Amino acid sequence: MQIADSAAAFATLGTSGVTIGNFDGVHLGHQALVRRTLDVCRARGLACVLVTFRPHPRTVLTPERPHAPLSTRERRFALLEDLGVRHILELPFTRQLAALPPEAFVREYLLPLAPRELVVGHDFTLGRGRSGHPDLLRRIGLELGFGVEQVPAVLAGGAPVSSTRLRRCLAEGDVALAQRLLGRPYALSGTVAHGEGRGAGLGFPTANLEGAATLLPGNGVYATRARCGGRSFDAVTNIGCKPTFGGDRLTVESFLLDAAGDFYGQELRLDFVARLRGERRFADAGALSRQIGADVAAARRLL
Repeated sequence: MQIADSAAAFATLGTSGVTIGNFDGVHLGHQALVRRTLDVCRARGLACVLVTFRPHPRTVLTPERPHAPLSTRERRFALLEDLGVRHILELPFTRQLAALPPEAFVREYLLPLAPRELVVGHDFTLGRGRSGHPDLLRRIGLELGFGVEQVPAVLAGGAPVSSTRLRRCLAEGDVALAQRLLGRPYALSGTVAHGEGRGAGLGFPTANLEGAATLLPGNGVYATRARCGGRSFDAVTNIGCKPTFGGDRLTVESFLLDAAGDFYGQELRLDFVARLRGERRFADAGALSRQIGADVAAARRLL
C-alpha cells in the first residue's frame, strides 16, 4: 500500500477515481463507499486514491471535547487494504485546510490526482463551513473535468450506519449492535500490565489491558474473545472502576477462560461479542466472586 501526505507522490498513477472521508472504524457505510469507488475505477480504468486526514478533524476543530478514535491508524489502513485500497493520500489536517472554500480545496488537493470521478457518501460535505455539498461539487466537477457520484446510506435496523451512531451504541455498551454496524466485532488492543491482584484473590486472575488508543465501550461486563501470545481464548472483560473496592480509576480487566501462564508485557486484543451486565457495587468480595462465576458461565454459553 502506498501512503503519502502529498498528491505529488501519486503523479505517476495517471487519471484517478477518488473518495474522501475520515473512515474512522471502517464500518459498513465506509465499506460500501470504498467498494463502489473501486468498482468505478475498475470499470473506467482509473487508479483508485482514497483521501483522508490526520489527525481526525474533530481533534483540531474542537480540542476541548475528547475524541477517542474507533480504530487505530494501523488497523484502519489494514482494513482498507483488505478491501482493495492501494493508494492513500493522508492530508495533514489544520485549521487552515478546514477554512478553504470547496473549490480551493479541490484545486489544491484533488486536481493533482487527475480525477475523473469523485465518489462520496450520503452525508458528505467538504470545505469551509461544510459548504461543499455534492451538488456544488458536481458544478465544480463540470468545470474541472470530473464527475461526482453520491453513494446512498447503508441501513441497519432502519437507520443509517454512521460513526456517530457507532459511538453512541458503544457508549451504551451495545456491542452487539456495534458488530452489526461494523460487520465484525468491535476490538480493543493494548498491552497486558500488572494490576492490583484483586482478580486473583477472588479466584479469577485477570489480564489488565493498558494503552488502548481507541474508544472504550461503556462500563460493564462483556463476553469477549481474546488473542494474546499467539493464542485465542474466550474471556470475560470488565470495564469500570471496581466500585466494590471503592476504586476511582477506569480499568479494562479480562479473565481469559482456560488460560494459564504469564502474559505480562504481551499484546492483547479483545473482540467484544455481548454485554453481560452493567457495573455494580457488591456488598463484599464473596458476593462479587459469586457474580463473576455467573458471568463466566454466561460467557461460556454465549461464546
